[in-house]
Amino acid sequence: MKKKKVVVKKAPAQEILKMAKRLRELRIQNGYTSYESFANEHGLSRALYGRYEKGKDLRFSSLVKIVKAFNISLEEFFSEGFD
Repeated sequence: MKKKKVVVKKAPAQEILKMAKRLRELRIQNGYTSYESFANEHGLSRALYGRYEKGKDLRFSSLVKIVKAFNISLEEFFSEGFD
């Protein structure tokens, strides 16, 4: 008897969703109503940054660049919302 192949779509890791929420909160706190304006002003890819706020996986180097744009340290970034 052949086994049926089951495809399971992986949901984003909880930590990635927390990062996405934190990015959005910081953007709004810094006065940016749209992710596009934040991305454009800081030389980030608008499409990629939008994906990051939706919980798509992001590279560490991208996170570092974004955190620098918020003018905070990685420690400060992870200090809220990651309990």
